[in-house]
Amino acid sequence: MSLPALRRAIAATSALAGALALGVTAVPAHATTSLNYAALGDSYSAASGVLPVDTGNLLCLRSTANYPHVLAARTGARLTDVTCGAAQTKDFTQSQYPGLAPQADAVTAHTDLVTLTIGGNDNGTFINAMLACGTAGVLSAGKGSPCKDTYGSSFDDAIDTHTYPALKAALRAVRAKAPGARVAVLGYPWITPAKADPSCFAQLPVASGDVPYLHALQAHLNAVVQRAAEESGTTYVDFSQASEGHDACQAVGTRWIEPLLFGQNIVPVHPNALGEQRMAQRTMSVLGLD
Repeated sequence: MSLPALRRAIAATSALAGALALGVTAVPAHATTSLNYAALGDSYSAASGVLPVDTGNLLCLRSTANYPHVLAARTGARLTDVTCGAAQTKDFTQSQYPGLAPQADAVTAHTDLVTLTIGGNDNGTFINAMLACGTAGVLSAGKGSPCKDTYGSSFDDAIDTHTYPALKAALRAVRAKAPGARVAVLGYPWITPAKADPSCFAQLPVASGDVPYLHALQAHLNAVVQRAAEESGTTYVDFSQASEGHDACQAVGTRWIEPLLFGQNIVPVHPNALGEQRMAQRTMSVLGLD
């Protein structure tokens, strides 16, 4: 080895030793394998309504503080974020908006990790139920169960008939594109408490008898997501216990979901920044990334 080359080698070794001695790392400790991470899903993945907004595609109302960004920052993963508000399972394989590629295009044979929330917008499950029950609650002054009396099992029937097979097909399609990747589908954190809270009516104007009706509807949707996950070889991230006591009726700083009225997000009935952080934390724990 020439003298200049020897000097360079000594200098490089000294620099490395100094960095190790000081505990200096350029990336998070979890980034040793540098995961290729594709984030798919709807507004709960996109964190629609949480600031700051990702200006890459304003139609998707995606936040740079969504749980995929939190997870990527904590693990050092290379993130490709194609989450989009209002996405349905069909938008995995077709364009949701003109010029917007199908979400599944972000998944390749080189993808190591995929996360998503999906299914809540199929059949208008969340939006239709919340609007219908909210309207009925206002008209009934919060009494009785007008939404349940009107719609009965129709929302549940649509979940079983349409959402479940669409979910299973979508998850299988993602797994086929990246058979070696870890794929995690998240359940939806609780929107309503299990029982009516009269003090919450101004923020979540749902009749007392319809609060458990909506809670049971969400439990049914999550159960279907879990079933589709198990049947497609996908990891299910369960929030049924983790999000208990963090619903839209709780105080600021406790709730993960913003209420229908007088909330802090520009998009109601969606996770706030705290909720997205907890969704990331729970997902990392289930996947062994924490």
